[in-house]
Amino acid sequence: MRQKQAFSRAWPLLAGMLAATPAQAHLMNSGFGPFYDGLAHPLISPEDLLPAMAMTLLAGLGGARQGRFVLAILPGAWLAGMAAGWAIGLPAAPAWLNAVVTVLIGALVASDLRLPLTVVIAMAAALGALHGYDNGRDLAATSGGLVAIGGIACALFALVSLLAGQVAVLRAQWARLAVRISGSWIAAVGLLMLGWSVRP
Repeated sequence: MRQKQAFSRAWPLLAGMLAATPAQAHLMNSGFGPFYDGLAHPLISPEDLLPAMAMTLLAGLGGARQGRFVLAILPGAWLAGMAAGWAIGLPAAPAWLNAVVTVLIGALVASDLRLPLTVVIAMAAALGALHGYDNGRDLAATSGGLVAIGGIACALFALVSLLAGQVAVLRAQWARLAVRISGSWIAAVGLLMLGWSVRP
């Protein structure tokens, strides 16, 4: 009798578990389709948004020329990394590495260090490839992932073009200081992300 009662109580739970839809761990599902899900992804994923913003702020502080190069390199490398992650599917970089990169780039923004163009290009390419690979690997398991990849690349292009353009024209010291303070906050959040990623 007890077994029958236990089964009668448990069958709705079992039915709900069997009827559940697959979970999508990396890409938010907005209901507007995979392109728009990809478009929103960099804006709602701090692990992608913060280093991309920091790289863009760094390039903008370096002037219009660095901003233009990062505009071409960062979304392009991110797109290439997503394609590689989609196709290869090897394990992604550990979360602590992404956090360390965020801290380092945020600290460079805060210091307002004038870096050579080649260093900025290399940093943008490495950042794009690292985060893009991680995104592509996660998107390979979702339906519509290829379309979402296009949305992510478009969002990054828009973010870099708008933000770098605004920062590159800043001449007032107080405005540049505000950008540097933003970099210090990005570095601080990166430290929090680092602590979270290495917690036991």
